[in-house]
Amino acid sequence: MSEQQPQAVKFYQTGTHTVGNRLLDETKRTVQASLDRSNAITSGHRACQGCGEALGARYAIDAAMRATSGQLVAVNATGCLEVFTTPYPETSWQLPWLHSLFGNAPAVATGVAAAFRVKGRKDVRVIAQGGDGGTTDIGFGCLSGMFERNDDVLYICYDNEAYMNTGVQRSSATPPLARTATTQAIGSAPGNVFGTGKNLPLIAMAHNIPYVATATVADLHDLEYKVTKAMGMHGARYIHILVPCPLGWGSASNATIHVARLAIESGMFPLFEAEHGEVTHVSKIRRRVMVEEYLKLQKRFAHLFRKGGNDVENIARIQRMADHNIKRFSLLDEEAR
Repeated sequence: MSEQQPQAVKFYQTGTHTVGNRLLDETKRTVQASLDRSNAITSGHRACQGCGEALGARYAIDAAMRATSGQLVAVNATGCLEVFTTPYPETSWQLPWLHSLFGNAPAVATGVAAAFRVKGRKDVRVIAQGGDGGTTDIGFGCLSGMFERNDDVLYICYDNEAYMNTGVQRSSATPPLARTATTQAIGSAPGNVFGTGKNLPLIAMAHNIPYVATATVADLHDLEYKVTKAMGMHGARYIHILVPCPLGWGSASNATIHVARLAIESGMFPLFEAEHGEVTHVSKIRRRVMVEEYLKLQKRFAHLFRKGGNDVENIARIQRMADHNIKRFSLLDEEAR
């Protein structure tokens, strides 16, 4: 029996707290790679395997904790994030955290910010957060009021494109043709219908608030940067983060980052920043893909790829949506066209 050769050590780990991270320049390391990370959401929560929301929230809140030197309060709407992190009497949160109703997180956060202002605690900052159901639907009025008053709160929407906590029902963030419990893949128009829903980042921009941004768990450095920038500003701010849900989307639990990246590269989810109603920065698509590559990884779109051929017409309609986003936000460099 021959002697086994020692395995070569590869220093390529850049997303975990390992020796590979210490090979990177400090400015290129994520919050999670630092010994000073706050672990805003600690271990023991009950998120599903591969949950994009758990990852997005941990990075977003840890970045905000670092930007505020730990002087942060979070207000959380009812939803997946609240349910899997705080099964009474337990909690995974490692910061002052308040649970509001499904629809009033922006109003509660406004009250918290006002209370600290009255107490003279200008060092304490406030974040409100919720899923797409609590943001684009149930909490829409409270959120618009927070924007209109320019309250000093950062609101973060973790968008998994449906009401995942209550059984995968359609929300106003659900894309066309997606199968949910309330938009079944049956009949001549299967899945969610075209012509419905809201684009919350654009609605937020219409309020002319100081800062609006979109982000995704596929680019955590970009997510951290935008949260940090938002915490360096005052007034109403809004960040919309795409967080794939393996359960509701029917994607593999180990494909969350890949699926989120395809959403960007197909043009379905543009990454941009805006200040006072004007787009100030756009993240260009580095490797463009067609929407079919993105849709095929999700069982909620499986009816578009049934045996016997693809639903060419409906796939083309979604492709036109992506093409419109690419044109609207100039997501492609000239040489990439």
